[in-house]
Formats: sequence, C-alpha cells, structure tokens
Amino acid sequence: MSKLYTYEEVAVHNKREDLWMIIDKKVYDITKFVDEHPGGEEVLIDEGARDATTPFEDVGHSPDARDLLEQYLIGEVDPNSTPVKVVSGNAQATAGEASGNPLRVLLPLIILAAVVYFRFIAQ
Repeated sequence: MSKLYTYEEVAVHNKREDLWMIIDKKVYDITKFVDEHPGGEEVLIDEGARDATTPFEDVGHSPDARDLLEQYLIGEVDPNSTPVKVVSGNAQATAGEASGNPLRVLLPLIILAAVVYFRFIAQ
C-alpha cells in the first residue's frame, strides 16, 4: 500500500529546494529532477505543489518521460482530500501586495495625457 498525501501536504512543497507534484492522482517528489528537466526549471516550479496532470498531458510527454517519472513516485493523493490554492515557489508578491511593473499602467496614461495636451490644449 502506498502512502497517501492530502492536497494540503503536497501544497507546502512548493519551492525549488523542496518540490512535489501530483500527476494522475500520484504524488512525486521532483526536487532532484528540477535541474534535469528539458523544459527548464520554471515550468516545474510554476506547476509544482499542485495537480499538474493537465499541463503534463498538454505537453505530450513521451513514454520515456513517463517512465522517468516513476523513480520520483512517493505516494498517492488521498481520495478524501480536496484541492487547495497553491502559491508558486516563484511568487514574489505577498497577499495584498501588487505585483508587476507600475510603468505598465503609468506609461499609457502619460502618453494619453500628452496626446490630449498636444491635440486639444496646445493649439
């Protein structure tokens, strides 16, 4: 009988140094695979600590990739567990903190103000 893990237990393993993933109701500790992943570490970290079945299937992994995955198997998802919201290990912002560059909002406003000024005011 394999060990059962809840979604909550998997969700705390969301960092590059400690990364778990769920695929097809099975739990994998992929921490040691992060550096070897052909698609780069970012995708694993972004999808880690959650059910990544859909992204895994969407990419169309080869049978060899599926075989390779088996060496990282540590258990299965508890069928009585329910999914939880997972914060990626890459997340820089904390709750209530804005993320992204503020210029993406300010720059269009400055351009709009300049257009209005030169078109209607500075004639």
